Amino acid sequence: MTYDPRQPDGRNPDGGPSLTPPSFASPLAQPRVAQGAQIAPAPISPAAVPVRPRAGRSAPVWIIGVIFIVLVALVGYFLSAIGPAASIIGMLLAFVPLTAVVLAVRLIDRWEPEPRGLLVLAVAWGAVAAVGIALGVDLLITLVLGVDDSPLREAFSAVVQAPIVEEFGKGLGVLLIFLTARRAFDGPVDGVVYGALVGAGFAFTENIQYFAISFLEGGVVDVTTTFFVRGILSPFAHVMFTSITGFALGLAARRGARGMGALGAWVLGMMGAMMLHALWNGSAVFGDFFLLYLTLQVPLFVGFILGVITLRREEARVTRARLGDYAAAGWFTPQEVDMLATGPGRKAALAWAQSLRGDRTRIMKSFIADATALAAARQRAITGRDPNAREDEQVLLARTTAARAAMFAP
Repeated sequence: MTYDPRQPDGRNPDGGPSLTPPSFASPLAQPRVAQGAQIAPAPISPAAVPVRPRAGRSAPVWIIGVIFIVLVALVGYFLSAIGPAASIIGMLLAFVPLTAVVLAVRLIDRWEPEPRGLLVLAVAWGAVAAVGIALGVDLLITLVLGVDDSPLREAFSAVVQAPIVEEFGKGLGVLLIFLTARRAFDGPVDGVVYGALVGAGFAFTENIQYFAISFLEGGVVDVTTTFFVRGILSPFAHVMFTSITGFALGLAARRGARGMGALGAWVLGMMGAMMLHALWNGSAVFGDFFLLYLTLQVPLFVGFILGVITLRREEARVTRARLGDYAAAGWFTPQEVDMLATGPGRKAALAWAQSLRGDRTRIMKSFIADATALAAARQRAITGRDPNAREDEQVLLARTTAARAAMFAP
């Protein structure tokens, strides 16, 4: 019990002081003789910065399940047909061109980065599901027509079968991302990014097989030659093919196409990818590969790069136009729009944020990313293809406002 001198002592019936020492909780305890000062209530925490909804920016679980099932079958195929040692060697070598392609795609995707989960899904679809489709069709044709190693059959496989089947398998992955994650598929640049990563994933698994077989058949000399041709000279081949399909779908998204309109764009994009794939393979089958590489394939690659640069400039133009709408309403200053809509402006802003107390680069990066996403959300609203764009707009306006306040906080 706690002793309070203001209360009568129960051990003394007269209520006077007791000669018996009171009991305390511990030898160091002190009697409580007064109430403590009132404790002020804790301040209310500032409102949390809202988070963008995930709906429309992630793929359904069943797609991941399909990829996992096919992956198990592919691993079994490689282990039984090629062997673990050769498969590991092929995989290690295949990581080299894959890394180069992924880094290049990241440069394309820097303006308005796509959700990381969808980027991983794109690579996984190309590396697993699309390869599974191609191998399944090849097995079916072999069962129907039998084994045929004639030059005519090999030419047909390279120039006709491979372009049609492989581009369908890869294009199907791009279409699934378009249909299930429409809010992350804003325009041609997004389509090129997803198509390029699907193609990169397909090339990765295909390279494992080519490198492993070359090692088994000819040792280091053969695998070195194969690596030079596939990993050094043409690591972007499949990337370019499937990017055409992604570009077509991205253009349809930018124009607000739905239903049959989007499906028609997908078919046209795949046809273009198949034709380019057939032309690329035909140059290796029917002509001098190195001569046609210099006169045909290098110009195609240069054209691809110039096309990507043009698309990036268009993305910057759209960003400026849409943020200009918000600037007219007072949400941004004209100087902020100029900064957000140009690469040099963003670099200067990041350098300025780094010079602030505590290095506020991270806050500036968030401000740039959210403002760019805000421009994309308004573009979706203008095209009428995203009924939930208004929800994104409210969230992103709150986030950019909070980032600006944090940037100028003392």
